[in-house]
Amino acid sequence: MNIQWYPGHMTKARRMMQEDIKLIDIVIELVDARLPLASKNPDIDDLAKGKARLILLNKSDMADPKYTKLWESYFKAKGFFVLQINARTGAGMKAVTGVVNEACKEKIERDRRRGIKNRPIRAMIVGIPNVGKSTFINSYAGKACTKTGNKPGVTKGKQWIKLNKNVELLDTPGILWPKFEDQAVGQKLAISGSIKDDILNITELAMKLADYMSKNYPGTMASRYGIEESDDSVKVLADIAIAKCCLMKGGEPNIDKAASMLIDDFRSLRLGKVTLEQPPQSEEE
Repeated sequence: MNIQWYPGHMTKARRMMQEDIKLIDIVIELVDARLPLASKNPDIDDLAKGKARLILLNKSDMADPKYTKLWESYFKAKGFFVLQINARTGAGMKAVTGVVNEACKEKIERDRRRGIKNRPIRAMIVGIPNVGKSTFINSYAGKACTKTGNKPGVTKGKQWIKLNKNVELLDTPGILWPKFEDQAVGQKLAISGSIKDDILNITELAMKLADYMSKNYPGTMASRYGIEESDDSVKVLADIAIAKCCLMKGGEPNIDKAASMLIDDFRSLRLGKVTLEQPPQSEEE
C-alpha cells in the first residue's frame, strides 16, 4: 500500500517558512505522542537551525505513558525542550509559557543588556496536518486572543497573535508534509487517523496493527475479543470477525468489517493506551 498526501506543496511551504523564520525566537512543534517521529516533519530541523526549539507531545492521554517518558528523554537528549500535553482538554498547557521563557532565556538576557525591556517572545507553531495545531493555538490563546497587526520589519500581511504579555505567535499557514520516503511512516499516520480513511486500504492497515499489537502488546487483543493471538494477521482478523459475529452470507467471517472494528477500537482507546513507535535507543536495548 503506497500512501502519499499533499504532493507538490512542500516547496511553497518551505519558502514561506524560510521567509518567516528570521522573525522568530522559538519554534514550537507539535507531534503525536503515539508516533512522535512519524508525525514529525523532518524538514523542520533544518529550517529552524539556530532557533530555540520546543516539542509538544500532543495527545499524550492516548499514548502509552511508559514510551512517552522515553520519547521525552530522547528529544531532550537531542537538545529540545519537551512537554507532554493534551491540547483538547488543556492538560499540560499551563506549563507551556514557562518552558518558552526558559528556552528563550538567553534572548531575554540579551535584550535586557541592550536596554530592550518587555519585548514579547515571538513564536512559530509548526506541525503536520491533523496533529492538533489549531486546537493547541485556540487552547493556548483562549478567548483573549487578539491580532496585534503588522510589526515593524515584518512582511506586510503577516499577523501576530498576542497570546499573553510575554508571547506572540506568528499566525501563518501550517507547514505541510513532504513525500514519504518510508511507507511505514504513512502507515502509522493512517492507523492513527491522520490521513483520510477514504483513500486507504483499511484491511491492510488493520493487518499491520494486529501484527504490531501481537508483538508489542501481547494479550490485549485476546482480552478484548476473546481470541487466540498469532503472527497470522489474517487469521486474527477472521477470529475477531467470528467472535464479534461479523459474518457474511454462508457464515464466512467478514474480515473487512473486523478490520474496521480493530482500527476504530485503537483510535477510541478501547485497546488501551498504545504507542505505535518506540525511541531508537529503546529499540536497541
